[in-house]
Amino acid sequence: MFPQRLDSPLAYDIAKAMMDGFNRHYRLFRTESARAKHRFETADWHGQQRAQRERIEFYDLRVKEASSRLEKEFKAGEQPMEVWQQVKLHYIGLLIDHHQPELAETFFNSVTTKILHRTYFHNDFIFVRPAVSTEYIENDEPAAMPTYRAYYPTRESLGDTIVRIVDNFQLQRPFEDLQRDAHYVLEAMASRLSHVKLRANFQIQVLSALFYRNKGAYVVGKIINGFNEVPFALPILHNKQGTLIIDTCLFGEDDMQMLFSFARAYFMVDMEIPSAYVQFLRSLMPRKPRAEIYNALGLAKQGKTLFYRDFLYHLKHSSDKFRIAPGIKGMVMLVFDLPSFPYVFKLIKDYYPPQKDTTREKIKGKYLMVKQHDRVGRMADSLEYSEVAFARDRFEDQLIEEIRKFAPSQLEISDRDGDGKEEVIIKHLYIERRMIPLNIYLQEALDAGSAAGKNTIGAEHAQDQIERAVIEYGNAIKDLVAANIFPGDMLWKNFGVTRNGKVVFYDYDEIEYITDCQFRKVPEARNEEEEMSGEVWYTVGPHDVFPETFGPFLLGNPAVREVFMKHHADLLDAAFWQSHKERIQAGHVHDVFPYEREKRFARKHNLVRK
Repeated sequence: MFPQRLDSPLAYDIAKAMMDGFNRHYRLFRTESARAKHRFETADWHGQQRAQRERIEFYDLRVKEASSRLEKEFKAGEQPMEVWQQVKLHYIGLLIDHHQPELAETFFNSVTTKILHRTYFHNDFIFVRPAVSTEYIENDEPAAMPTYRAYYPTRESLGDTIVRIVDNFQLQRPFEDLQRDAHYVLEAMASRLSHVKLRANFQIQVLSALFYRNKGAYVVGKIINGFNEVPFALPILHNKQGTLIIDTCLFGEDDMQMLFSFARAYFMVDMEIPSAYVQFLRSLMPRKPRAEIYNALGLAKQGKTLFYRDFLYHLKHSSDKFRIAPGIKGMVMLVFDLPSFPYVFKLIKDYYPPQKDTTREKIKGKYLMVKQHDRVGRMADSLEYSEVAFARDRFEDQLIEEIRKFAPSQLEISDRDGDGKEEVIIKHLYIERRMIPLNIYLQEALDAGSAAGKNTIGAEHAQDQIERAVIEYGNAIKDLVAANIFPGDMLWKNFGVTRNGKVVFYDYDEIEYITDCQFRKVPEARNEEEEMSGEVWYTVGPHDVFPETFGPFLLGNPAVREVFMKHHADLLDAAFWQSHKERIQAGHVHDVFPYEREKRFARKHNLVRK
């Protein structure tokens, strides 16, 4: 139990220093996020990408700074546990009226666990559950901007209201024709409102800050009419002439899920009260976990905290066991899952086959590269954890033996609390959302097609599934290419299919930047002996890639090959890859849209320009 006396000046000083460390972190985080507006206005795309990468490192740097200060000024690691109990109580007091209490609690946990030995990680010393509610936090300063703005248009003034919504963001770059684009948005909204009676509460609520990512800025809000709420987003882009356009109007939860996908880079948003933004976004995407929304807003550490709380809650209310994940086993990663939980757990093996010339540090570097890069909706985000403890009785014996065989350095089994209940401690792992492996997805479609036989409807459905998957696979690779990523190992098993049918890459141990690769055609054989040889007769450098050799590994099935060659034959041509490499080297930043191209107003814009 906590002591009730708060008479330790030292404990208060430690708590205050830790709070100062968090406030510095969030001030820098918010400042960098706010600068995204200027980078967007000046089309500084490389600066935007650089800022997105660098901001990811802010949290760990500030934790390190705060820990060093506490050790240097207060010898924090040497203080008795009674002092640390009081530190937490003082810290809770400092959270009253704080605008980011949940983030500050997580920061406290990060600093505390960095200073104290893990045997002291008791619930008394860290925030296992939130101590301060984030409900209804408001910034009461007179000049403060509210979390969202509410507009009350009539049917007749709706177009003018759309213009006012966009104008209120005060972008310092002219629109090509904002009235025209507002008309396009109005037309899109009309399909949902034209035959609907507008109720007394009809309004449009819009978050007060724009959401910046890559080359886009997004207005995010919802239309409220009676009991109905319709989420929407307006992507604002630069056109080729350098003026602004509203590119489309996204509607509904599915579109918002795609926009805030776990496979995309984090947004930059200037938020005074992040929990209020998360609450608003949850009203647009009620199925999306709060952890993923915090991640999407660039608050990845808070996302990790909430994910882990959700995970512990799930463990308490389930009884199934961790098992070796279904599918083809990887050479580098050992993957396991809990059938009732929609995520997979991946740990790096201790040793690899000869063809995998890599190390643990290199693999961790690849995962960090993905974390810092624009994932363009095609690379799954991962949560990284160290020293994770699980109950031993929740593991299948076969899985324990698999870890002992391939990753013994990552496994510890002990009774730390001395209560006779063994724990499995995994030293380091990654957690990713579970998807259907693409090879399994395709095989199921092929099997269904074979089983359908002369059943025309069944066969057509199976063929449609194959065609969609293969087209999506090629599109995924092309999106990665546009983002300067070469997947390395392009086998079907390294891609997964999401709930929305999107194909996403998730095997990162061989990825490289496109600009670091040398794309070559296979040289012609000099004689018949070389031509008939099963061995490679030409020299291959460490970064050489021969796209025409992909075919035999990918296209063994005739049905798959037919679709692939129809839509993505260029992926087997070195010239395709080389041309993209040269454009990237020339400084071009490709457009990759978090929505289907068919949704864009581009056709209307082009007609206007003609």
